[in-house]
Amino acid sequence: MFLNLVVIGGLSGVILSGVFSTADPMIKANKEKELKEAIFLVLPGAKDFKVLEKTVGQEKLVVYKGIDESGKPVGVAFKADGGGFQGNIGLMVGLETDYLKLKAIEVLEQLETPGLGDRIREQEFKDQFKGLEAKPKVEYIKYRKPEKPNQIQAITGATISSEAVVKNINRAVEKVVANFPQTEISKAETAPPAAAPKESGNGK
Repeated sequence: MFLNLVVIGGLSGVILSGVFSTADPMIKANKEKELKEAIFLVLPGAKDFKVLEKTVGQEKLVVYKGIDESGKPVGVAFKADGGGFQGNIGLMVGLETDYLKLKAIEVLEQLETPGLGDRIREQEFKDQFKGLEAKPKVEYIKYRKPEKPNQIQAITGATISSEAVVKNINRAVEKVVANFPQTEISKAETAPPAAAPKESGNGK
């Protein structure tokens, strides 16, 4: 009996290991797809992007420099992670090349309270960050409409989640501005290769 249990347990372990090893590449591919989609969402006008990396102390900083058809920079995107009310809130943030205004944000990850904090995913909340001044820092206010160009209105009943989004953005923007010179972001790149023309049906 004991031997049977050992054999069954061993086989189950092998099967589960095979399932996880098969699923892992799929999970990774989906994450990469979501990341790429988020970059283009927060950098409207971008047709391609260039990955820039720097190591600061023990931290690896990664930004995505968006470029249009001509190779002209349209902005820079980067992740902004930090604790929310229930767990990590992961964002993708788009910033203008002059570092003065945000272009847009997208929520990549959140575990906030359904119906309250998870409303940070709603377009109405995210739209507040489009064209929002990032210098001075982004601020949030409660129970009233924003009065300054760097302010957003917190979600009623979800102040902690709203505050977490703002803090995550400000921390990330500060790191990007401090470690990636504006001249590096504003520099034009080689334009992405044009799509090959389609052949005509007459063989010419």
